[in-house]
Amino acid sequence: MLSQLPLNLEKVKNEDLDKEILRAGMIAELDAINLYEQMAAITQNENIKKVLLDIAKEEKTHMGEFQALLLREDKEQEKELEEGKEEVEELTG
Repeated sequence: MLSQLPLNLEKVKNEDLDKEILRAGMIAELDAINLYEQMAAITQNENIKKVLLDIAKEEKTHMGEFQALLLREDKEQEKELEEGKEEVEELTG
């Protein structure tokens, strides 16, 4: 993603705009988590590794914040998330 919105705001319905903003935030946080964890995996410097992993953990918190807001705004998303959890439980026990 690297600092670009993954959507064209002109094509988003006004009633969906906030949900799309939250999803874009989630994508940005996932990108950041992946980047920091990948860099931590390749550095030989333990101090850099510690800091990168700490920052990645903070990004996971940000991801949770965006998700919590999205679930408030999009009840269908909330319902489907729960159904997904149930399907995983059924398949994996």
